[in-house]
Amino acid sequence: MSPTPPERDERTTSIENAGYRWSYMVLSFGILAIVAVRGFTRGEQLWDLVGLVLLGGVVNAGYQVRHRVVYRRWMVLAAATAAAAALLSALLVLLRR
Repeated sequence: MSPTPPERDERTTSIENAGYRWSYMVLSFGILAIVAVRGFTRGEQLWDLVGLVLLGGVVNAGYQVRHRVVYRRWMVLAAATAAAAALLSALLVLLRR
């Protein structure tokens, strides 16, 4: 009698997590693209969609902090990204005037 292979192993979990990552990226950047197109072409205010993208990132970061998988390099990169986003948004506001 041959043993049955396990239904879930490290490879399965790794592939699932990669799939979740890809779907999160598609959703996040898709929402941001919709916000950009609608904002520039129609002049709409879409803060609810931007807030949804930010909330998704905050939930992910909070989950990682809670499970203690956040390291110094991650925090420095997150701070640099936030600073770059703030500068870019300020530049876009100045250019639209």
